Amino acid sequence: MDVLATAYTDKGIKKPSNQDSLCLKIADTSVGKVVLAVLCDGMGGLSKGEVASASVVNAFSAWFEEELPSQLTTKDYEDIQYRWNRIVKEQNQRIAEYGRKENIQLGTTWTALLLIGSEFLLIGHVGDSRVYRIHQQLEVMTEDQTVVGREVKRGRMTWEQAKLDPRRNVLLQCIGASKVVEPQFLYSRPVPGEVFMLCTDGFRHMITEEEIRNAFSPSVLNDEGTMRQKAIELVELNKQRQETDNISVLLMKIV
Repeated sequence: MDVLATAYTDKGIKKPSNQDSLCLKIADTSVGKVVLAVLCDGMGGLSKGEVASASVVNAFSAWFEEELPSQLTTKDYEDIQYRWNRIVKEQNQRIAEYGRKENIQLGTTWTALLLIGSEFLLIGHVGDSRVYRIHQQLEVMTEDQTVVGREVKRGRMTWEQAKLDPRRNVLLQCIGASKVVEPQFLYSRPVPGEVFMLCTDGFRHMITEEEIRNAFSPSVLNDEGTMRQKAIELVELNKQRQETDNISVLLMKIV
């Protein structure tokens, strides 16, 4: 089994800085290809959202380099979710303390995907960035932890209404600005031919799910050059349609 992957981010047409942070790490190991994708959408005054998002991304990057190798040796995959949960809670406390010290409020979403060979796939999530799975159809795997996401889940609002609701960006929790953070975790098994997409909310407001599926269909993404080209095309389409947020997308295809 092999993996094709790419990432692209743009500050967009309005914001003075890019407060999204991301990382993509790939390693060849004794258990096969291991891939970590992390995407964080920071929020806060001036450029402080970038501080929050970068802090979380750096913490998971360090985990990949320093802790994961021993977990791969023992194949203690169940412990990975425990460690991810601890890292999220540690970052929540650290960013909150930084905010109190600087007298500012800041925070970040967090969405991560870990692939270990052909046997293990873990998704972790806080906020309203998303993971999509694209194969025969397009599937949103994560839950939007927003006011409107909660209302849709409870049957009080349709997705069409949610898209237009002024509360669509009001988060129920984020790292650094919530007293308690409870991440969503999902397990799956890698299937050859599947494409996974991680994106911030700035990537998905101005384009349709059909446009995403057509651009990122497994039959289209045959190499990393094409993947990057298609990612850039959809980011530029968002900008043409006057998306004002930072825009980030991360793609992974299992082959």
